[in-house]
Amino acid sequence: MIIKSINALIKPLGYNISKKKSPIPFDLQSEKEFLALYEKCKPYTQTTVERLFALYQSCLYVIDNNIEGDLVECGVWRGGSSMMIALTFLSRGITDRKIYMYDTYEGMSEPTQEDIAITGEQAANILEREDKQAEDSIWCYASFEEVLANISSTSYPLHQIEMIKGKVEDTLPTQHPTKIALLRLDTDWYVSTKIELEILFPKLSLHGPLIIDDFGHWEGAKKAVVEFFAKQQFKPLLQRIDFTGRMMIKQ
Repeated sequence: MIIKSINALIKPLGYNISKKKSPIPFDLQSEKEFLALYEKCKPYTQTTVERLFALYQSCLYVIDNNIEGDLVECGVWRGGSSMMIALTFLSRGITDRKIYMYDTYEGMSEPTQEDIAITGEQAANILEREDKQAEDSIWCYASFEEVLANISSTSYPLHQIEMIKGKVEDTLPTQHPTKIALLRLDTDWYVSTKIELEILFPKLSLHGPLIIDDFGHWEGAKKAVVEFFAKQQFKPLLQRIDFTGRMMIKQ
C-alpha cells in the first residue's frame, strides 16, 4: 500500500517504484506447509507473507482450541486471504465452517475525510488519480465472478461459501453470522471498519482472533479501532504483525 501511494504521487512525473520481491523471512523458511499454501494464495492478495502467516496461525489456533463460529473476512479483493482460510481448514479435513466474504466486488467504496494514507495524503485524492482496472491500483477491483473462481479453486465446498456483495454499511445490518470464530477486517476506511466492529465483534466468540489488516497504513481504519475499544471495558493488546497489520484475541 505504501508503494502504491507513493507511485500515485510520482507517476505524473514519469517515475515508478516497483517492489522487489522480498525473500521469505528466515524464521518462516521452515514452515513448509504454510509456504505451500502461501504459493497458492499470493497471486490473489496484496498482504505480506507475515500477515498471511498470522492468518494461517489464527486458523490453526481456532481449530486446535475448537473456537465456535464461522470465518469472516471483510474486504477480500481477489480472495487470497479467504483462500488461505479455506486451504488451512481443508488441510485439517474440516469443511463444516462457513466462510463469509464481504466485498463490493466493484472496488473500494468512497472514502471520507478520516481516510488518510500513511503518506499523509487523502485517500480520495489518491483514488481520483488511480486507474480502477490497473493491476496495482489501490481501488482493489475484482469482479464477483473472478473471486468466485479463485475461491472455488481451493475445493472448499461452495455451499459453505457466502459471498456478500455490497458495501458493508448496507449489507452487515441484515446479513451476518450469529457466531464468529475468526474475524479479519480489510476494508481500509473509517466508516466501514467502524460498522464492522460494531456489528461483528460482539458475534466473535470468546478467545476468537481479530485481525485488522490496515491499522498502520490507513488512519481511518486505525481511528475506528481506537474509538471502538475506547468504549469497551476490556482494553485489548493489539499485537503488531508487520508495519500495518495488527491482531488480538478476544477476552
